[in-house]
Amino acid sequence: MSDNNKLRIGITQGDTNGIGYEVIIKCLSDARLLDMCTPVVYGSSKSFGYYRKQICETENIVTNIITSAREAHPKRVNIVNCVADMAIEPGQLTHDGAKAAIAALEKAVEEMKEGLIDILVTAPFNKRAVNQETFKFPSHTDYLVKEFGDGDGVMLMCADSMRVGVVTNHLPISKISSSLTTESIMSKLRVMNKSLKRDFCIVKPKIAVLGLNPHAGDKGFLGDEEINIIRPAIEQANSEGILCFGPYPPDGFFSINMQYKFDAVLAMYHDQGLIPFKSLAFDNGVNFTAGLSIVRTGPDHGSAFDLAGKNKANPQSMMSAIYLAMDIWRNRVNYDRMNANPMPIKEFESSKEKQGRNNIA
Repeated sequence: MSDNNKLRIGITQGDTNGIGYEVIIKCLSDARLLDMCTPVVYGSSKSFGYYRKQICETENIVTNIITSAREAHPKRVNIVNCVADMAIEPGQLTHDGAKAAIAALEKAVEEMKEGLIDILVTAPFNKRAVNQETFKFPSHTDYLVKEFGDGDGVMLMCADSMRVGVVTNHLPISKISSSLTTESIMSKLRVMNKSLKRDFCIVKPKIAVLGLNPHAGDKGFLGDEEINIIRPAIEQANSEGILCFGPYPPDGFFSINMQYKFDAVLAMYHDQGLIPFKSLAFDNGVNFTAGLSIVRTGPDHGSAFDLAGKNKANPQSMMSAIYLAMDIWRNRVNYDRMNANPMPIKEFESSKEKQGRNNIA
């Protein structure tokens, strides 16, 4: 954390021609945010200025143009110029827009590793566009797991008390069944269980596991993945002390609000988990990467080229991502402090009794 005790939040611009800058600027227009953190935007001051004046029509931001977070001003919106000048074409899918997204992300990761920022919040980019350049990962999640992960990570969608993770991230439907294994499910359950404790302060997390097939396979009639892969993972997880239940039929689970009876839900694939999640919490949903050594969040939406340049983008998901990132960072600090050298219960009780006697005296 920076010297002034405010968290330094690195915010990557995403695709220059998407809604990244619009939602970032709308969030940072709220001066109250500067009381809680020091924002460091990784991108282009030219692009930031264009969207601020031409699209968002706000002057309620004092910027500080810098080359590194080392120079960040605690009471201003800091912009690390790390993207080459380019034509700004809102709503257009261009090579320059994709390259800018990659450059901003790589610079933020570099400075995160140097300890210059505390938290990473990523604006969206177009997956197809960045993969046509030098970026060879399906998403932010996969890239950041490589850079900061300890083996595995989970894309965990969060909105208030609803949290939905997935076993297979951005994978074609035709490849999902062959990619599922008991160990791959176990790996996600271990990451989720640890994250729920450390990042969300849940002492004994309860995780619901969805089936893969209609009606969770209907005892093998509609598929045997539940019998041969998913149920063994649930049994193994429980034997390790992870409280998980299922497999539940995916079609009815969310319709009767079962998600709120658990601390998290593990879906087998992307759309199985994200369609109901976004249907229920699109405006304020957050994409959190569980299992990293750092805290990373982002909005639950994409680059939305159809809205770019029209001043119609809703910033609430980005704002929620910033606030949740700060909450998780503080939860981790408190959790690690409590578990670094925990005081035995008897010793704790005796110290309380001693303090009480001293107060009486």
